[in-house]
Amino acid sequence: MFNWAKQQLANVAGTQEPIYGPSAIRSVAEQAKDTPYSELTKDDLKWKQMEWTSVETQSFYFFAEDGRVAIAQVIYSSVAGLHTTCQFTCKVFAKEQGKPHLWSSSPLSNVKISDDHLSFSADNCSVKLSEDGNSYTISSKTDQKAIVDLKITKTAPGFQAGKDGTSDFGTDAQNPWGWMRHAFWPRCTAEGTILSSEGPIDFKGRAFYVYCLQGMKPHHAAARWNFVDFQGENYSASMMEFTTPPSYGSTVVNVGSISKDGEIVGAGCDGTAAHVSTNKDAESEWPAPKEVKYVWNIKDKDGKSVDAVLEADVGAHLDRVDVMAEVPGFVKTIVANAAGTKPYVFQYGTKATLKLKVGGEEITEEGQLFCEATFLSDLPSQ
Repeated sequence: MFNWAKQQLANVAGTQEPIYGPSAIRSVAEQAKDTPYSELTKDDLKWKQMEWTSVETQSFYFFAEDGRVAIAQVIYSSVAGLHTTCQFTCKVFAKEQGKPHLWSSSPLSNVKISDDHLSFSADNCSVKLSEDGNSYTISSKTDQKAIVDLKITKTAPGFQAGKDGTSDFGTDAQNPWGWMRHAFWPRCTAEGTILSSEGPIDFKGRAFYVYCLQGMKPHHAAARWNFVDFQGENYSASMMEFTTPPSYGSTVVNVGSISKDGEIVGAGCDGTAAHVSTNKDAESEWPAPKEVKYVWNIKDKDGKSVDAVLEADVGAHLDRVDVMAEVPGFVKTIVANAAGTKPYVFQYGTKATLKLKVGGEEITEEGQLFCEATFLSDLPSQ
């Protein structure tokens, strides 16, 4: 009962949770032992609009033929089902090191989820799924310095790990108090533009889409994140990994895939994301990665092994995002002390080589790597 009371306090105040241990999370990797992955249907792409504290996001990553990289994202947040906020963000990374990135973040009004829960709209903003379920159109005129008119079309099936892509949190397996779910379109084509003050930026090229549901406070669900998106001419590789806080045993949950046009080559939960070498970031004091190694040990639809590795010196980050940048300094200090959180995201982009082994065949693919390392709170080994 005392632990339950502390958990309720954490839900309201954002404080650290008590130590429940690894038995209080049922990782999607448990499902993946029997069903490594399942292909998405339209029903798997529906907005949930949960009635308790949660964050739902639709995130689109774009790789233009000229090397430009952009992100467009809708963030739908609910606090205990009583208060909801929605934001549309757009970011275009500068082509030259040291140049400012194009960044836009706009609060949205008159938010509506379609009756079938497959599309989203607000004043001057929409993300719509096509009738056949194969493409999304993303439109935004919420900020005149970043007018978005983009479309992505999947060229490989969408997937989720296990049967439903979900990890459950809570001491009662039948009544979880939190969820983490991901659904992916790992290989897509893109078309359209982002209109900036300098003119239109053409984003014809490759794209990646991920839907995420965090059905609990983000810093309670994860202390660390690694995100990997590799796009080559013939193959794409993705990885989403989070590590829970000590309250859930510092458990690592990893979901990865290798895909090519027309098929998921392999997907599952047996992968690793390693920061081989790091540099202590002067501003945040987090160990920002310098060299990375990502490993996929996954399965194809017939249960056969698909193995891949990507090693890269990511060099200087494209950007370092202080998630609480607009929060007053004294509030930031209180939150860090009370909840143990100091969220920063390090974003990197570079050319890289994917080494893939499928059915005895060894394949080498050159392509564009975009990756993120997110730090929210300390882990015991830090």
